[in-house]
Amino acid sequence: MLEKIKVFLVDDHPLVREGLTSLINQQPNFVVCGEAEDIPTALRNIAATEPDVAIVDLSLKGVSGLELIKSLKNGSPRVRVIVLSMHDEKLYAERAIRAGARGYVMKRETTKEIVDAIKQVFQGKLYVSEQMASLFSEKFVGMHNPTGNSPVELLSDREFEVFSSLGQGLSTRQIAETLNVSIKTVQAYCARIKQKLKLSSATELLHEAIRWHEQQLNN
Repeated sequence: MLEKIKVFLVDDHPLVREGLTSLINQQPNFVVCGEAEDIPTALRNIAATEPDVAIVDLSLKGVSGLELIKSLKNGSPRVRVIVLSMHDEKLYAERAIRAGARGYVMKRETTKEIVDAIKQVFQGKLYVSEQMASLFSEKFVGMHNPTGNSPVELLSDREFEVFSSLGQGLSTRQIAETLNVSIKTVQAYCARIKQKLKLSSATELLHEAIRWHEQQLNN
C-alpha cells in the first residue's frame, strides 16, 4: 500500500480549514496531517508532522503568509508550499514563487484545481494558472517587460501589501484593520513607499497605487 501524501493546512478561517480537510481526506492518496491558524503554530507543527505539502493562505492574522513561506524555505525546505489565496494571482503569484512557494491557486477556483496542484507540486512541478505560466515564460525569454524594471519591485513584501491595498481602494484605517497593525504603522509604510517610488504626497501615492493596480489587472 502506497504511503499517503501528507498535507498541512495554514489558514486563519476555521471553515476554510474544515472544507479543505474534508476535500483532501476524500482523496485516496492524500491525508491532512495537521493545521494552524497562525505562523508560530504552523512552524512548530510543521516541524513536528513533517508534511509533504503545506497549503498556505497569504493573510494570517496580521502577518503575511509570504513570511511563513520564507521561513519554511529556510527551516523545512523539503515541504512544498502551495498558496491558496483570495488575492489576485497577477498581484501576488510571482512574489509567492520568489519567496519559495511551488504553487498558487486562487480561492475562487474549483476543488479540482487544489487536488491537481497538490499532485503536481508533490511531483516537483510548479503549479500556476495557464495565464500566469504564460506571463512567466514571456518574462523569462524577454518578450514581456519584466516587473524588475518597475520601482514597485523595490518594495518589501509588507510595503507591497499596503501599496496593493491602496490601489484596491482601501483606506489607511481599513488597511490597518486588515493587517492587524496600527494606523501609525501603515502611515510609516506609506512614507517608505513614497520615498522608494519618489512620490511627494499622499495623493500622488494613492493615484500611483490605483494606476498600477488597474494596469496589472489589465495586462
